[in-house]
Amino acid sequence: MSNHFTITIHDDNGVRQFNLHRIIKKTAFHLILFIGIVTIVAIGTILYLNYIVDEIEIKRQATQKAYLMQKEKNQALDKSIKEAQLALIDKKKELIAVSETLSEIETLIGITPVAETSLSERMTTTKVNSEHIATLMQFIPSGSPVEYRGVTSTFGYRIHPTLNSKELHRGIDLKADMKTPVYATADGIVEWSGYHQKSGFGNLVIIQHNYGFKTYFAHLNKAVIGSGKFVKKGDLIAYTGNTGMSSGPHLHYEIKFIQRSVDPLAFVKWSVKNYNDIFQKEKQIPWQSLITATAHIKVPAPTQTLPSSQLALQ
Repeated sequence: MSNHFTITIHDDNGVRQFNLHRIIKKTAFHLILFIGIVTIVAIGTILYLNYIVDEIEIKRQATQKAYLMQKEKNQALDKSIKEAQLALIDKKKELIAVSETLSEIETLIGITPVAETSLSERMTTTKVNSEHIATLMQFIPSGSPVEYRGVTSTFGYRIHPTLNSKELHRGIDLKADMKTPVYATADGIVEWSGYHQKSGFGNLVIIQHNYGFKTYFAHLNKAVIGSGKFVKKGDLIAYTGNTGMSSGPHLHYEIKFIQRSVDPLAFVKWSVKNYNDIFQKEKQIPWQSLITATAHIKVPAPTQTLPSSQLALQ
């Protein structure tokens, strides 16, 4: 005989019986089914949430990585901007220095800067004027023909050291030891190179230059350049001596413009630094027409400063 309970219910509709054991089993089955469904749903939800969390974490990591990369780029950009700003500051300082240097050069060569003129335009103007100055000083005697140590006899009337009579000294006597190198002071053609007895100059070199200038180098020990040869400014032409009517080793130096003697001292000390001075000191020369005549001439490789002229510039 099985162990189970039977519930009997009497109502207006009659008698009904319920097997308690079946009800419990059915209830238990539904309960187990419900728990199973809830468990499956819970497990699915958990798995889904884990998946979502993993996806969020992956996205978070990617976002973090992108953020770090962007941060590095921003830092690199900031560094680049700072370096560019420093470079701009340096370039600005360089431009200021260039402008100041250019102003000094403009002052030296007699250019008055215009306020509205750009740096590029100023540099072009200065370049053109500098080239003209270099050309002019290449063709016209400038600088000392020997290492400048001073003058023993100036230009003008004096008592001749050997004749003891008042004579016009048409040049200057530059201090120089025996066999001191003598350099050409401008481009030209050697008109005379040898002993010149009539003048009392002894060994003499005469160079014919452009635009009517001529230079004389007298009392030489010997010349190293022959007549008819072309010489450039700065070329070695002779060595100083004591030949002819001379009382001791020195260099007699003359400059003539169209056969008229001019004081060579202003030309010996003539340089870019005092470029305009000679126009005031030597008024016998028509400088304006000479400058106009040479305005469009350019020397490819002008001689900068004679090796003998360094002390003359001081």
